[in-house]
Amino acid sequence: MNEFNWTARIYYEDTDSGGVVYYANYLKYMERARTEMLRKLGYDQSVLSREEGLIFAVRHVEIDYHKPARLDDVLTITARPCDCRPASFRFHQVIKNQDQILLCEGRVLIVSLDPETFRPKRLPDFLVAEMQDVN
Repeated sequence: MNEFNWTARIYYEDTDSGGVVYYANYLKYMERARTEMLRKLGYDQSVLSREEGLIFAVRHVEIDYHKPARLDDVLTITARPCDCRPASFRFHQVIKNQDQILLCEGRVLIVSLDPETFRPKRLPDFLVAEMQDVN
């Protein structure tokens, strides 16, 4: 698997009064795609926290908006790990509508933290291997 694709429909609650998706919601869609990618690989974040003493946090985001998503659109959100380090992942993410029009793309740095201290924590070898296999 080079990349993971997840779909979402745009509901009224996602939009402003003009039926256009509120800009911050794109970050929510990207977060959900990354979470669903982990689930597909067999990892639940609550289990990773409980059993591995590991949580994830966004450290840095760059996002480019190209076109607006609108009410009732069906989006495809792509999550592709492009760099795996001992305590972080970098993702390239793309959001397109049902017509394959590029709406938004982002680069997201996710860090691994100890849930007690919130200090960086080395990723487990099995998770690093999975992320490198996705590349």
